[in-house]
Amino acid sequence: MAETHLPSKQPLVQGTWSSLLTLFGFILVGMAIGSILSVTLVSLIWGDGDFLLNLDLFDVNAEGSWGKIMLVQAVSHVFTFLLPSLLFWRWVERKNTRAFYLETRDSWKELVPIFFLTVVLMPFTGLMAEWNESMKLPEGLSGVEQWMKENESALARLTEFLMSFNSMGELVIAILVIAVIPAIGEEILFRGILQRKLAEHWANIHLAIWVSAAIFSAIHFQFYGFLPRLLLGALFGYLYFWTGRVGMAIFAHFVNNAFTVLLMWANRQKLINIDISSTESIPLGLSLLSLVVSIWLLRIIYKASPESSPT
Repeated sequence: MAETHLPSKQPLVQGTWSSLLTLFGFILVGMAIGSILSVTLVSLIWGDGDFLLNLDLFDVNAEGSWGKIMLVQAVSHVFTFLLPSLLFWRWVERKNTRAFYLETRDSWKELVPIFFLTVVLMPFTGLMAEWNESMKLPEGLSGVEQWMKENESALARLTEFLMSFNSMGELVIAILVIAVIPAIGEEILFRGILQRKLAEHWANIHLAIWVSAAIFSAIHFQFYGFLPRLLLGALFGYLYFWTGRVGMAIFAHFVNNAFTVLLMWANRQKLINIDISSTESIPLGLSLLSLVVSIWLLRIIYKASPESSPT
C-alpha cells in the first residue's frame, strides 16, 4: 500500500474548520462571479439580460430557452464547485491535483464493476426515493412541508424542461452539463476535499464519508430525494476511500447522471418504455435483487482495493 493512502485512524489535524470556512468563502465568491458571468453571456449571445429573472417560466417553445438554461447551469456549476475547489486546493492547501489521489498505482480494473454497480443500484435508490417522497412532517411543520413540496415541484419542472430536447447534439450537451461537469466539480469538492479533510480531522473515515454525503445531498435542496442522494454520496465516498482515486468517484457519479439522462431521452424518443421519472411503485423484488447484486459488486471492488490488504 502506498504511503499516501489515507489511514482510517490518525491524529486530529488542527485548523480544519478555519480551512473549510475559507473554502466556503471561495465558493460564495465563485457563485457571485458565476451569476454575473451567466447574465453577461446570455445577454451577449441572445440579447436577453433579464432571462435569469424568469427562470420559473420554463417555456419549451420560447426561442433559445433550453440553451440559455443549459449555459446558466454549466457556468454556475463550474464557478460554484469546480473552480473554487481547485483554487482553494492550489492556493490555500498548496497542493496540486495529483494530491487528490491517495494511491499511486495506475490500475483501472475497478471501472467495470463500478459501472455495473452504479447501474444495478438504481432500482434500490428508486425505492429509497419512493419512501422519501412519502415522508410526512408533524402538523406543526405544515408550513415547512408546503415550502418543501413547492421547491420540489419547481425543481421537477426544471428537470423536465432540461430533458425537453430531441437532437443528438442536444443530447451531447445535456450529458456534458448534467453528467460530466457535476461529476467532476462535486466529487472534487465533496470527496476530494471535504471528505478527506474531515477524515483527517476526526480520524474516522466512516463518519467523514457519511457527513460529507449528507452535506452533498442537502445542498441540492431536493428534500424528497435526500435519502437516495445520501446513499449515492456515501457510495462515491467509499469508492474514493477504497480505490484511493477521486477519478473512480467521478466515474461513478458520471455513470449515474449520464445513464439517467440517456434513459429519459430514450423514453421521450419512444425507444424504451421505462420512465424513471414515473411515480409508479418500484417492485420490491426488483429493489431487493438490486441491493443484493450491488452488495456483491461492492465486495468485489473492496477486495480489489488496497484498503482490504493487510498493512
